[in-house]
Amino acid sequence: MRSKFLNINKIVLSVAALALVGCTNLDEKVIDEVLGSENADPQAALAAAYSQLGEGTFVDHGNVFALQEYSTDEALLPTRGSDWGDGGKWRAMHEFSWDASNDVVKTTWNNLNFGITKSLTAISSIEKSNDMNKALFLAEAKGLLAYYTYTTLDLFGQAPYRDPGNLSAPIEIKKAATSIDALITEVEGLIPALADIKTQNTHAGRFTKQAAYALLADMYLNRAVLKDKTSSNFNFLEQAVNGSGTDMDKVIEYSNLLINNANFSLESNYFHNFDINNDTSKEMIFTVVQKKLNNTDKGSDNDLAYMSMERIQKPSPDNRGTNANCVTPEFYYSWNGNFNDPRFHRTYQYEDGTWFKNDGSDVSVPATSKVEGTGKPWFHFNRGLQVGQQYGPKIVDGNFEMTSDGRIKVFKLFTEKNTTLAADFTPELNFDNPSEAVFTQSQINRGVRNFKFEFDPGYGNNGTSGYDVPLYRLGTIYIMRAEAYFRNGNVAAALADVNKLRTSRTREALYGNAPGTSIASLDANTLFKESGYELYWEMYRRKAMIRFGKFDLAGTAKPASQPYRRIFPIPQATLDASKDFTQNPGY
Repeated sequence: MRSKFLNINKIVLSVAALALVGCTNLDEKVIDEVLGSENADPQAALAAAYSQLGEGTFVDHGNVFALQEYSTDEALLPTRGSDWGDGGKWRAMHEFSWDASNDVVKTTWNNLNFGITKSLTAISSIEKSNDMNKALFLAEAKGLLAYYTYTTLDLFGQAPYRDPGNLSAPIEIKKAATSIDALITEVEGLIPALADIKTQNTHAGRFTKQAAYALLADMYLNRAVLKDKTSSNFNFLEQAVNGSGTDMDKVIEYSNLLINNANFSLESNYFHNFDINNDTSKEMIFTVVQKKLNNTDKGSDNDLAYMSMERIQKPSPDNRGTNANCVTPEFYYSWNGNFNDPRFHRTYQYEDGTWFKNDGSDVSVPATSKVEGTGKPWFHFNRGLQVGQQYGPKIVDGNFEMTSDGRIKVFKLFTEKNTTLAADFTPELNFDNPSEAVFTQSQINRGVRNFKFEFDPGYGNNGTSGYDVPLYRLGTIYIMRAEAYFRNGNVAAALADVNKLRTSRTREALYGNAPGTSIASLDANTLFKESGYELYWEMYRRKAMIRFGKFDLAGTAKPASQPYRRIFPIPQATLDASKDFTQNPGY
């Protein structure tokens, strides 16, 4: 376990009021009960607000990830034979058939609202305290509140709020169009009280000045969209909220503060940003720190690695994937001409020099790599987008089948639930009904899989994980600044940022550590593709598709959609429980 939060070795979190209320809605009863505690420990309350970044919210595939990725051209979760039907709730996210009763929508709304509630609780508790770090902790709590609120406004168009200093105040419903400017002003006002990263015991898991700069760049980049989400013509060059210049000037200004900060630099191994030990990456600005506690601790999650892996793919004798999500043909083929990009794929090399090429030439790999806690052999699958026939170990009597000299045998793999069907991941999906993301049992191998995040085999299949989930990293900032330059008409500067990302990444030694190659020109479609190359699977795509005018277009298992779908509905359970909310148009 990496214990690095608030410089406290152990914090016991008690949010019993939240647990008693349940999680169907955040209404006045929830806020009254949570904020009604006069004895809440300020540091524990702040820890609870941070913890909610986990607890499924930004780490589980069925929360913010589902809304930001399954609704795009990057990812979908189809029904695969007898698996992942679940009443159609997963494929609805990609087929654009979700409604106010969809469980994925409801779960995401609930967890974001818990983040708002816990942040308000922390603010209330800290304001009443005499803690020596009161000013710092209060700024962090308000920063978290802003982050949860901004995400909720982006996804749902509205978010709840109540003055944490006045328990008798009525609940307020913030609307995206009228609240985004005040939210920007609020975060800008926090900066003097926040710590610089790596000072005052802070790190990327804390809301620092640098996290604020990243959030502000994000909010300014999307400000025009939040002001009028169904518009066909966003005004990205509107006068900024505070100071001179436009929204895009502000994106550049805040991005510069991060790009020019010596604490951050681009990793030559792109996939180190998504390794189990990615807390050592020099790109991390604001992350969800995952806790390795036990298999039932949902403050941490292995889903971003687990969900794409086939059930027959076993990183250890105790682990497997679940054969769920994949990328779309549109996204896979957007890499045409760039399949050698270091961000597309990386081959794993064992300590003795053996490469797992996953091409049929592998006979065995060493068993010297061991899973922490069990000592069992660890089979390392390659990273990035996985296409074609897959290879790996087999289980015999509960352990990997081994060679006579103690190495792990490698075999051609067949899907676990259809043992005569090769685990051949095809770019084409070819659903029998093109409008429904449903595979028969004989089709469950289809879809290119994403192994961007490293599977952590030490804590169950989709249990806890050691990797931190990046919310903002340096690569994100370069892409945001490139887009701001582009929208400002400075195409040369935008191209330079794109090429900085392309050429700073290098391939593995198998390919001579070759750097990525630059491109000669940049237009809007190329910039959109480049954002996908850098930020796929990082909960960025939906916002980018809306800004670039791509979100409403038809695609695999997705019809052309109406602009109201750019915002998700308020869950029906919330509307039934509280008169304060009104449903978003179109639902």
